[in-house]
Order: sequence, then C-alpha cells, then structure tokens
Amino acid sequence: MSLPDLLAGTVGDEDVVAEVPLGGDDRLAVTPTRTLVYRGDGLLSDESVDEYGHDVERIEVSTGRRKAKITLGYGLDGDETLSVPTKRVDDVLHPILAGVLSASGVTGPGETVVRTFRFSELTLIVTSERLVKHVGSAVWDPEFEEFGYDDLTGLDFEEGTVATAVVLVHDGRSERFKAPNESARAVRETLADAVCSFHGVDSLEEFRVAAAEAEEAASDAEQTGTTDFGEGPDPLSASPAADAEADADAAPGAEAEPDSSGLGTEPKGAGGRDSAGGSESLAGGDGPGATTESAESASVGSPEPSGGSDPLDDPLAADAAVDDAAEDPLAGDAGATDSTDSPAGDAPEAPAEGAERGAGGEPAAAVGEEAVAADGETDGVVPDDDAFDGSPFESAGVEDADLASEVAALRRTVEAQSERLDRQSTLIEQLIEELRRGR
Repeated sequence: MSLPDLLAGTVGDEDVVAEVPLGGDDRLAVTPTRTLVYRGDGLLSDESVDEYGHDVERIEVSTGRRKAKITLGYGLDGDETLSVPTKRVDDVLHPILAGVLSASGVTGPGETVVRTFRFSELTLIVTSERLVKHVGSAVWDPEFEEFGYDDLTGLDFEEGTVATAVVLVHDGRSERFKAPNESARAVRETLADAVCSFHGVDSLEEFRVAAAEAEEAASDAEQTGTTDFGEGPDPLSASPAADAEADADAAPGAEAEPDSSGLGTEPKGAGGRDSAGGSESLAGGDGPGATTESAESASVGSPEPSGGSDPLDDPLAADAAVDDAAEDPLAGDAGATDSTDSPAGDAPEAPAEGAERGAGGEPAAAVGEEAVAADGETDGVVPDDDAFDGSPFESAGVEDADLASEVAALRRTVEAQSERLDRQSTLIEQLIEELRRGR
C-alpha cells in the first residue's frame, strides 16, 4: 500500500517496518527510530503527521469505551499522548513496543517481536530469542525482566481453575507467573513455538530431552575437570615405591596362571563390557319477444268483436282454453287458422301472451334480465370499464388539473428534503467516526 505524499515525505529514507490502519485515511507507521501518525483531511482537522520517538523511558495505556490513550514518557522532556480507537490499541501497542525495545538495546539486530500480551499489571513480550516480562501499572519501563532461550532448560504449564501458571527453568532456578485461562492457550502456543524454533526441535518433549542431555553432559564435564590432576607422581603419596607396586598389582593382565595344558599362561584380568541400545347467454332470435310482436300485429289488423267477453277477463275461461289447446293440438291449429274469419279469433292468442309473462305478471324478458343479473352477482363477475361504452355513465377519475399539479409539487418537495436529510446523516456519521479515531 502506497503512503500518502505527506507521510512519505516525513518517513524519508527510513524503512516502514509496520503499518496499522486507524480508520478512514488515518494510519500509523512505525520505523526503527520513531512512530508516525498520519491524519487525513476531515471535518475537525486538516492533513497532518505527528512524530513520536522511540527513546522513551515509560509507556502507559489507558482505555475508554471508544478511545484509548498511549502515553510515552521521555523523562525530563515530558510526556506525549497518542489517541487511537480502543479496538486498535493492541495492534498499535505491539509495533511501538518493538521499536522501543530495539532502540533501548533490549533486542538485538535481526531479533523480531513475535507477540505482546497485556494482562492487568502483567506484560509479556515474546521475541524470537527471549521473553521480556514486566510487572506494574505501566506497560513498560526499565524495571523489567528478560529470559533468554539459550539459558532456558525447562518450560512447563500448570492449568488452574482461573489462571494457568507458566513455569520457566532458567539458570538453575524456577520462574513462575500466571496468565488468565482465556489467554492461556495463546500464551502457551506462542512461547512454545518460539522456544522450539530457537532450539531447532519440533515439540516441547524434544526440547526437554535435549535440555536434560545437555545438562547431564555439562555435569559430567564439570566432575571430570575437578578430579583429573594430570600425569606425574601423586604429591600426597608418602611412599612412591609402595604405590608403584600397588599399581602394578591392580593393572589388568599383570598376573598369569598356568592353563591345564601347560602351553602357556592366560591373563587373569582379560575381559570387557558389551553395550546394547360460467355464465349462460340468452341468444335467440325466435324467442318469446318475436311471438309477442306477431300477436300484437295480428291483434291490430283484426277488427275487435262487437259482442261477447274477452277470455282474458275470465281467468277460468283462459285456463280452460289453454288446457283444450294443449289436449288437442289440431284444434289449436284450426282455431289459429280461422282466427281471421271469426270475431273470436283473438282468443287463441291468450296462451301465447300468457306464456310471455312470469309468475308475477311481468314480461318474461324482464324476468330473464333479472336472472342474468342475479347469476352475474353469484358468479362474482365484475364488469370492466368497457361496460360503460355507449351508456350515459362514466367512470370516476381525477379530472382536476390543479390537484394533480399540487401533488407533483409536494412530491418534489419531499424528495428534496430526503436528499438534504441523507447529506446531513452522512456528515454526522463522518463526524462521529473522526471523534472515535481520536481527533
């Protein structure tokens, strides 16, 4: 990732060994001699770069709900405070500690800081060659302890209900400190990997075996060095001749016994050790309506009789005429043929007119229309807008042009207000984010 121009100019010829994003354009860059904090152009501040040297004497950390402060103490030169988001404090503290340890000479050239653990008042810094432990309210100050891996002869972990104890055997003595159980696994794996990598073994068991063998070899060498006086006479001996005779007797093969064959002698001390390892339609042109029109035209064309009674005035006579016509079809036909000659020729038309009426005396066509309407309602069929074609009725609609223009203007106003609210919301979120980043 390329650095901003202002930050790159401040770094100069140095190498950036670590870079931590702080949110947005803000970032932290660490060089071997200093820490640089770049702030991008925002609502609260302009583009800037702050520098913090690594020649510090004390490092303290205080965390809040949103921001954390890292205080770097320079002794007589005062203190400098660096504000970062709380969720980034561990990521920022690790490279800063690595730079401080390197500047103060605690770590050597080529030595890397693997991981940093911070518990309450205990800080553990695991490097590739040593373990640095600091106890106290400060994260680091000159009151620290270090344990080199070259002098480490034992490493063990004792699990407890709340914490896990780390046991280091260093220079013949044991060093114990505790880590919370929620972080104990990370501590164990990080420290064990660093120690095994330093000693060139694959597991802690191999490290323990190698350490035991090295310790035993060192012990044997020490014992040999204290009992070997070299060649020459024993200065503590009072009788050299007696000592020489005793040495000759104790020498292997000094005495010989004759064998049974008498061929020679065999040394007494010769020996060695061996080592092993639906809807319906009323379409019809020949329906009751056509019969009614024929009957009416026939009635108008024929003269009205001067005397006699109309069969329609007497219901009983009308019913009898209908029954007779039904029983004798030929008689009905004859009566219909002679209706033009006889004055009573209109009587046979009563059944046809009566057939055109319903039960309440209404025309059959009207009854049929009501049936169709009832059938349409039963089937749930809703007429569409085409049903109004050719009728005096019109569908309801908004015809007022002023109302439509007012609605359009109101829509434009609402959209403009929504855009303003969106911009204000974006600005507020940016402001909150910059405050969280410690500006």
